[in-house]
Amino acid sequence: MSDRRPQALHIGDLTAPLPIIQGGMGVGVSLSGLASAVANEGGIGVIACAGIGMFEADFYVNYLEANIRALRREIRRAKELSQGILGVNIMGVLSNYGDLVKTALEEGIDIIFSGAGLPLDLPHYFFTGTARTKLVPIVSSGRAARIIAKRWTERYAYIPDAFVVEGSLAGGHLGFKPEQIGDPAYALERLVAEVLAEVRPFEEKHQRAIPVIAAGGIYTGADIHKFLQLGAAGVQMATRFVTTHECDASLAFKETYIRARHEDIVIIKSPVGMPGRAIRNQFIDDVNNAKKAPVQCPYHCIITCDYTKTPYCIALALINAQRGNLKRGFAFAGANAYRATEIVSVKELIGTLLEEYAETSA
Repeated sequence: MSDRRPQALHIGDLTAPLPIIQGGMGVGVSLSGLASAVANEGGIGVIACAGIGMFEADFYVNYLEANIRALRREIRRAKELSQGILGVNIMGVLSNYGDLVKTALEEGIDIIFSGAGLPLDLPHYFFTGTARTKLVPIVSSGRAARIIAKRWTERYAYIPDAFVVEGSLAGGHLGFKPEQIGDPAYALERLVAEVLAEVRPFEEKHQRAIPVIAAGGIYTGADIHKFLQLGAAGVQMATRFVTTHECDASLAFKETYIRARHEDIVIIKSPVGMPGRAIRNQFIDDVNNAKKAPVQCPYHCIITCDYTKTPYCIALALINAQRGNLKRGFAFAGANAYRATEIVSVKELIGTLLEEYAETSA
């Protein structure tokens, strides 16, 4: 095959014609609409599970059940809209993590992507579900990949189906200390090489490929080409898919990206206890100036969040943003969000990425 078109991504017996995974974006930014559109173009579409029940009438009073109900509906809807490969992203720090994993397995989702903490016991849930689903941890270091692979193989005799390695240019919560963000020692190019080196002994021992997918700051077809040349089997992209018609967020949310300038992309301290990358606005400024104060915790959605010590509820802030109420929330975004200039269809975006890739590989 000519290198003017990227080779397919193989994860076990799944084959995505394009080695592009659309990153899961919560709350409610990537649901069945965006995921199915990406899958229809040959990539892997991903539904974000964090706060997925936000549109349920009983979300505030029946958090756990509302999320399960919504997840089932979104997976089924995505399957109705696409015959392509579909995944879910389930953060390890979610208080309803186990319920979401079980639900995704019961619905026969193709892939579970899991990060925000090490998903050390993820294969355990196969005892209550189906074994057709692929399990893909999201890591930020070679060491994390080694720890997970060792745990899974020793305790569950399960080899990770792939790894996503996410660098510090990603949007949302980051698996790095504040001082590591921007440090060349933690550049994605180095992290990909680290993870490739760590998974190789497991591949050799078990005679099975473990694809490594690069993520965080990947924005163009040239970026895709670069990381495939470095040995990655595919890439994960999130920010670039926000400014598509099919993205499940409100138009006001998407326009926040288009209006953003380079200096508006900032690192914030999240109530979750991790740094995050977002688009600066008045809400964030008010938090930084101590003008916000917690009132109550309606969900207890994140295990690591102590609402008595945080200035705002991040779940409510992200829900408000998704709905377009940016006065009461903010948009998470990758480092390249300021480069967005227009809203296009997923099909148009994929076409642009392939053109960029071809130009780079010519």
